[in-house]
Amino acid sequence: MKNKIITALTALGTLAMVATGTIANAEEKKSIIIQSTTSTQNSGLFDHILPMFKEQTGINVKVVAVGTGQALKNGRNGDGDVLLVHAKAAEEKFIAEGYGVKRFDVMYNDFVIVGPKSDPAKLGGTKDIIGALKKLEKAKVPFASRGDDSGTHKKELQLWKTAGIDISTHSGTWYRETGSGMGATLNVAAGMGAYVMSDRATWLAFKNKDNLEILSQGDPMLFNQYGVMLVNPEKHPHVKAKAGRAFINWLTGPKGQSAIGSYKLNGKQLFFPNAKGGAV
Repeated sequence: MKNKIITALTALGTLAMVATGTIANAEEKKSIIIQSTTSTQNSGLFDHILPMFKEQTGINVKVVAVGTGQALKNGRNGDGDVLLVHAKAAEEKFIAEGYGVKRFDVMYNDFVIVGPKSDPAKLGGTKDIIGALKKLEKAKVPFASRGDDSGTHKKELQLWKTAGIDISTHSGTWYRETGSGMGATLNVAAGMGAYVMSDRATWLAFKNKDNLEILSQGDPMLFNQYGVMLVNPEKHPHVKAKAGRAFINWLTGPKGQSAIGSYKLNGKQLFFPNAKGGAV
């Protein structure tokens, strides 16, 4: 009799372990990893929209916030299910190489040049970004660059090149690369009294503005588009394609687009939804 009781208890214990494991596996399947940018994280956008997504779908989202270049590298390695980044040419290359499944526009904002209120380079609120960069190079005033292959850094380098300036020749002098995210680089700029290029959302959310202010904005060349992609499950079979597709379809659909558009700080909208529909 005693042996039968022990056997029964063992069987019940085994069933409980199996049930617990099944629940854990089910919960794991209802979660995805998004490789995204520091701007979407630092701005507070994910804190605003992800609870809505979970409430509507039951899917948990873990965000890995890195520069766009690192996010794409992580995606190539299969370290994530979805990418939400902002460097369109690099994103299209990612898709062309077979690492991603279709790219969708999601939202946009713009970049701004921020600097000390004393404005030693005399940008004077200019709208002309190329003219502003030429003034910065001529004045040789401190400029803090992310220097991290992020979407912001890629855009900044493209603008220096368009201005006809080989910025690499100034590295380590007045031009300083931080190798850090946007928030950290803004902190460096505040400490140095330096100029810096920032995405507008991170700047609006940044609390340590100190003596900094926007000194150049509004040039169409400062347009900042964000895109979303599913990591290709044919390259990486462990990718949670079903849950990843659910997130992309939600983000680019009416509910996700409305969630993005409703996010504001101090009455100011940080991102502007512009998905064109379609499903992955």
